[in-house]
Amino acid sequence: MPLLSVIVPVYNEANTVRQIIEKINAVGVDKEIVVVDDSSTDGTDKILRDMRYDNLKVIHHSSNRGKGAAFLTGLDNAAGEFAIVQDADLEYDPNDYLKLLSVIQSGNLDMVLGARFFKGYHGLLIHRLGNRLLTFTLNLLFGSRLNDYATCYKLARRSTFVDLKLHATGFDIDVEIVCAALKRKLRIKEEHVSYHPRSYKEGKKIRLRDALWAVFYMVKYRFVD
Repeated sequence: MPLLSVIVPVYNEANTVRQIIEKINAVGVDKEIVVVDDSSTDGTDKILRDMRYDNLKVIHHSSNRGKGAAFLTGLDNAAGEFAIVQDADLEYDPNDYLKLLSVIQSGNLDMVLGARFFKGYHGLLIHRLGNRLLTFTLNLLFGSRLNDYATCYKLARRSTFVDLKLHATGFDIDVEIVCAALKRKLRIKEEHVSYHPRSYKEGKKIRLRDALWAVFYMVKYRFVD
């Protein structure tokens, strides 16, 4: 059993998918890479079929089902003691896995979040403002003190993710993971990670409507699920 399962949901990332997998593979930790192609249409699927690593699993969805569905497919096919979510762009540095693993292994913790903004907000203005507002809203609802709820990097034991009984299929998977963890009073710590935000021209997919849906799901997961 590998120490870490890196779950990579992918949709139309032909420009970066090879590079991010190479970066993940180069990190000096016992790991498997579980890539789930969510029915890409830009040639991502062909790139993935041509890649060969002993620790690489590639799963292809026959239709586009969303980031959450891709993550859950990856989780179902993962075998590591720990699991982490990795976006298929180049905004996050896989070398931070080592830091996050060290934190969760040395502390009495259930989950570590890779916070991007301990050293100040950067990136597109609307995303900076949106993240601050959304994180404030989540903290208000759950009585938490998180710095960056929306980070991609969420590291926990694979069994912890399974126990959360996640079912979100879209980008709201990021909301559901954190809300479910807070609602169950899991022991969570944030650790600063590197972040290199990309622009819409470079392929950024998050839009204003995603922020509005995030608030809806925060309220839903707080009071309904």
